[in-house]
Amino acid sequence: MPEELLTAGESTALLRENASRLAALTRGATHAQLHTAPEVGEWSPNEVMAHVRACCDVWGGNIEKILAEEHATFAGVNPRTWIERTDYAEHRFEDQLRAFAAQRKKLLTTLEDLALGEWERSATVTSYGQAHEKTVRSYASKLAKHERIHVRQIEQGLRPED
Repeated sequence: MPEELLTAGESTALLRENASRLAALTRGATHAQLHTAPEVGEWSPNEVMAHVRACCDVWGGNIEKILAEEHATFAGVNPRTWIERTDYAEHRFEDQLRAFAAQRKKLLTTLEDLALGEWERSATVTSYGQAHEKTVRSYASKLAKHERIHVRQIEQGLRPED
């Protein structure tokens, strides 16, 4: 069963909310809180932020490719593979959050400038040997929903013990 996509307005609202919540949740957190995993085998908030940035790089980059070319065709990249090409996890959380905020501002400006029909612009994306039709809307929705999971993960990781 295909995943239900958010509307253009829902995607931009959630993308904006995710960025605001990340900033609010981590404001005042210590370096140790931001760079320590809540449990063995879990990601620290900093590692979560590195993953969120990688997702933005990949899926936001795919949105740019779709908008740059009439029915683009390209190979999909998994954000978990992409992050291995970066040094994001080595950065301080505050620096990552600043870079993420700038990236988010650029993405929101791009998305908010689109006419409603442009959200349905598509590309053929090949991943794991299969071709799929993806749209600006499908990537924006995927990014917004995926991030929301990680915002909650950070929130739970920073919540004080009862």
